[in-house]
Amino acid sequence: MAERLKIPKVPGIVGEFAAEFAGTMILILFGVGVVAQVVGGEIGDHDSITWAWGFGVTMGVFVAARISGAHLNPAVTIALAAFKGFSWRKVPTYIAAQTLGAFVAALLVRWNYSEVLAKVDPGNTIKTQGVFSTLPGNGTLPVSEWGALRDQIIGTAILLFVILAVTDLRNNPPLANLAPLIIGFLVVAIGMAWGTNAGYAINPARDFGPRLASYFTGYETAWSDQYGNPYWWVPIVGPIVGGLIGAALYGLLVGRFLPSAEPPEPGEVPSADARDVPRPSEKIA
Repeated sequence: MAERLKIPKVPGIVGEFAAEFAGTMILILFGVGVVAQVVGGEIGDHDSITWAWGFGVTMGVFVAARISGAHLNPAVTIALAAFKGFSWRKVPTYIAAQTLGAFVAALLVRWNYSEVLAKVDPGNTIKTQGVFSTLPGNGTLPVSEWGALRDQIIGTAILLFVILAVTDLRNNPPLANLAPLIIGFLVVAIGMAWGTNAGYAINPARDFGPRLASYFTGYETAWSDQYGNPYWWVPIVGPIVGGLIGAALYGLLVGRFLPSAEPPEPGEVPSADARDVPRPSEKIA
């Protein structure tokens, strides 16, 4: 008797939550880990930080792309819901998974580098707070929270504009095995060109999750910047506004001029056989 055809199961919201959690955790393990190494161990420099964050994004996307689309960023999730048909019902679940993944990863980095950080900064001050969360002017340059907000809006607009271009099947995108690498290079480029004013968080979960982890592990000033002003809201509001602007501009300047084609599931990384893969919204006969 012939073997029964095995039909792949479409992951439900639990699988998508797990994928977003795991992908964001991998991203933060590389990203926050490299900052801890540079600040605490004085090994590496700005370039090693940008490359590790970029590769962290690449690895995180490879982990989660097939199951959840690998948003790994609330700004991406919200922009896709607003402009690309991603279900608004899934948005809170994705954001919770991303934030929790970032929180857990930051706790692991904090634990692993505890001796080094204690040696460099025994008082858990602003000196090493930037290991976990961003600061205006990277904690040293004369940038206010409003300047940082502007920076985050622009940087995240660039991020979403290019992500939509890379993942739009109508726009001759790279195949699935290359898309994560291209998106990682995009984050490297943003870090190299837009990292001065606010540390290029461009991701509310990337900043809030580690910020929360640092607060719970002794950083009493975690919610403020070096001037003592409340700063936690800047890497949340800025990226969300910037992501919406970037997605809107892509649709206005590029998307509406591309030929019609059946799109993938919102947020799905494109592949050569994307049209042959059953989507969660489709019934399998």
